Amino acid sequence: MPQVPPARYLMRAKDLVDSRYAEPITVDDLAAAAGLSRAHFSRMFTRTFGESPRAYIQTRRLERAASLLRYTDRSVADICVMVGLQSIGSFTTSFTRVYGLSPAAYRASMPPAVVYARVPSCVLARDTRPLPDSRVKTAHGEKTDTDPRT
Repeated sequence: MPQVPPARYLMRAKDLVDSRYAEPITVDDLAAAAGLSRAHFSRMFTRTFGESPRAYIQTRRLERAASLLRYTDRSVADICVMVGLQSIGSFTTSFTRVYGLSPAAYRASMPPAVVYARVPSCVLARDTRPLPDSRVKTAHGEKTDTDPRT
């Protein structure tokens, strides 16, 4: 059986971070996914990708946070928790160090999220249409209430 290059094992760990960045992932988890010892994994990962496993996890989380700040109206605290960070203070410090602006200032420098929220006209028409008369006429001309929401 041909030997698989080590980068392939490292890609498993990298894919794990990319798909589960919001979970509490440790370097030990990544090393296990790659099938390497923690120390060897950290050296190989850093040599192959140019940043440590911890730095890569943080980078993914901050990139996702920046995207959420641009495209949603969620609060900074919600975004902090959504990307897997525990402390708003450390999130703000890390985000400011990487992006040069605090999360709130970064959001303020971008167009509002509503600009990106394109809703198809058929959905708008459906959801803004007035509710039909939910009462049904009986054979005697009386109206009965058949609306299940009441």
